[in-house]
Amino acid sequence: MPEKVHLKELAKVFSKLGIIGFGGPAAHIAMMREEVVVKKQWMDEQHFLDLLGATNLIPGPNSTEMAIHIGYDKAGWKGLIIAGLCFILPAIFITGILAYFYKTYGQLPQVQPFIYGIKPAIIAVIIGAIFPLAKKSIKSLFLALLGLIVFVASLIGINEIILMFGAGLLAYLLFYFNTKSHNTIQSIMPLTFLTFFQDTCFTTTNMNLFWVFLKIGSILYGSGYVLFAFLDSELVNTGILSKQQLIDAIAVGQFTPGPVFSSVTFIGFQINGILGALISTLAIFLPSFILVALLKPLIKKLRNSKGLSVFLDAVNIASVALILAVCFTMSKDTLTNWQTLFIAFISSIIVFKFKKINSAFIVLGGALLGYMLAL
Repeated sequence: MPEKVHLKELAKVFSKLGIIGFGGPAAHIAMMREEVVVKKQWMDEQHFLDLLGATNLIPGPNSTEMAIHIGYDKAGWKGLIIAGLCFILPAIFITGILAYFYKTYGQLPQVQPFIYGIKPAIIAVIIGAIFPLAKKSIKSLFLALLGLIVFVASLIGINEIILMFGAGLLAYLLFYFNTKSHNTIQSIMPLTFLTFFQDTCFTTTNMNLFWVFLKIGSILYGSGYVLFAFLDSELVNTGILSKQQLIDAIAVGQFTPGPVFSSVTFIGFQINGILGALISTLAIFLPSFILVALLKPLIKKLRNSKGLSVFLDAVNIASVALILAVCFTMSKDTLTNWQTLFIAFISSIIVFKFKKINSAFIVLGGALLGYMLAL
């Protein structure tokens, strides 16, 4: 039975992560690992990896679902709600304020100089967290090769959910044919319910906003960039949202902390004011709470079954490989001159040599250094 954590402690940790969590899901997960594995020692590396692998099996925002998983694991149903809300609410609050000023004045604040330095620092934070996770997840030569294949396949553009389930199924099939085991993995197939909303008619009414974003939260795998591609197709192409509004929503998702899906708050506000923002936000995140609640009891069964444990190990290494692929792509796009390389280098030294320094200070230092170098 895992040791329980007080709700106030959960709220404190995930509120902090919600405030300082810049850089997208890979960075968020790196910061969560620092808090719950390294500093608080609420769980070991293997259990954290198992939660990460399970999170990647379901649709929705990965880092939000990871927060919900950890909360549920440490404090039951109340922890599920507290951790999830505390991680999400700071981003929603900040995004809501920006959405109001954007609608009133028609532009966003100039924050590019700070983002300039944040991104290289975040790359160092991600590498610092993924290194020990990679060591823990590579349990055999086969898993190492599998991780390398997933990494390369991700870079050439193969869908991440195909890679995730493909890695797990390949490992399971090899185990099956080697042992003639008859275990089943049906219980962890993707829980993509509500797909019947695919043909929902987009209008500007709040009811339709709710169903639209509930559908997206229920069936969307992948990063925030996949969300933006989906919104471009469904909202911009149908004339409900302008291209510039979507671009600005993407910018808001990048320079605010917390989950990128909070951009939906900004979009909902532009379409239908405060109520539209609230309804859109509720709808996009609600499936994550439901899916985690359904999946969490199965994780122990996965680990205790030999065949399903093999499946989970493969999913874990695939998860690590996908984060590395994101980091590699981010590095290629970000580290384009001596200034960004310098920030990344200094941040990496701090991450690996001064491990007790909170990642929030590294990100803040990167932002300030980026601001000075960009002048």
